[in-house]
Amino acid sequence: MSTGARKNPSAAQAIPALIDVLRTIQVALISDQLHRIVGTGELKKYDCSTGTMAGTAVTVRVRRGDNLAILRAYQYCRPGDVMVIDGGGDTSQALLGGIMSLHAREIGLAGLVVDGAIRDVAEIRQRDFPLFARGHIHRGPYKDGPGEINVPVSIGGMTVMPGDIVIGDEDGLLAFAPEEAEGLIAKAQAQLVKEEATIQAILEKRWDLSFVNALEARCNN
Repeated sequence: MSTGARKNPSAAQAIPALIDVLRTIQVALISDQLHRIVGTGELKKYDCSTGTMAGTAVTVRVRRGDNLAILRAYQYCRPGDVMVIDGGGDTSQALLGGIMSLHAREIGLAGLVVDGAIRDVAEIRQRDFPLFARGHIHRGPYKDGPGEINVPVSIGGMTVMPGDIVIGDEDGLLAFAPEEAEGLIAKAQAQLVKEEATIQAILEKRWDLSFVNALEARCNN
């Protein structure tokens, strides 16, 4: 049975050196450079990995509760990719579990993002492989289709395009075009320097809060 009307080639992967740097930067720092209005915090991180997940998006859209297109999408993934699955936010049937997430790790994916449910949570929580999902349930998926691969998808209200860079940590997920990466990294690193200086000032009991006066002055109460 066909998995759907559209199965497009995967987009070019982001520059590996930029992905490596993004894995060292907190998602919140990148979010600040995107004016704090993009991304999603609606999905939970289920695994025990540390640091920031980062990779090139291979997108999948599936019918709620059906994972046939996800199985096919493995053939579109390369080491370092993040498979981003739009399951419509449905949590009545799990789209994948321990076996499929293990396969994702073994073929070199950088992570899985599932706007839907997963299962085998106890197993996944012990695994050092990034996996984000909306929820979990014991009921497994069907395999009837349809589905689409490498099409624009919506994940918790965040649009993800094939080839976008996807990053995620305990704070949530972000997606952005690869050509934005270098500028975002530079700005995030500069902000980190400022934040580290603020932390040091707090520890030394010399943090100057006089800036609050200007903030209050501009309020329209």
